[in-house]
Amino acid sequence: MSRGAPPPSAELWTLPNVVSLSRFVLAAGFLASTGNGERVALVGVASLTDFLDGWLARRRNAVSRWGALIDPLADRAFVLAAVTTLLLQGQLTLLQVGVLLLRDIMTAIGFLVARSVAWLRPVAFRARPLGKVVTALQLVTLVTALVWPRWVMPLVVVLGIVSVASTIDYTLLLWRERDRTLKP
Repeated sequence: MSRGAPPPSAELWTLPNVVSLSRFVLAAGFLASTGNGERVALVGVASLTDFLDGWLARRRNAVSRWGALIDPLADRAFVLAAVTTLLLQGQLTLLQVGVLLLRDIMTAIGFLVARSVAWLRPVAFRARPLGKVVTALQLVTLVTALVWPRWVMPLVVVLGIVSVASTIDYTLLLWRERDRTLKP
């Protein structure tokens, strides 16, 4: 470790990372909640923390490897807890849940492939604008399922299209990064 650099553990406990970690608590709160009003509030707070963690990281010059890992994991944990709850309570169908999680599943598969194929390992994953749109649409769809259920299916269709576009975007980025990394 270089002199003056914070120890790796100190990098974890930055304000932006703590804000990201709070989404794990919000996910547990969603699982424990029983009323739609409570759940809408939890989705709202989760959405706010999703914006706030990135804003704080940039504003405080606290962007970190930990944050780049924690933020998307916290997003996925919250969305997974919410869609599982709504599926089990009949507020979402299995097809809707599949589409809600489509991009996450495809990204996870892509990540595993990238980590298992030697020439893809040096490629760094980072947030992309379409990925952020998918996350926002997931959260909007959750609120819609709770408040205006008849509008869920049209949103799920839009979400499916944007999820496929996001996956293509990540794949193209992966190939460009790989080509750049492999150049002498």
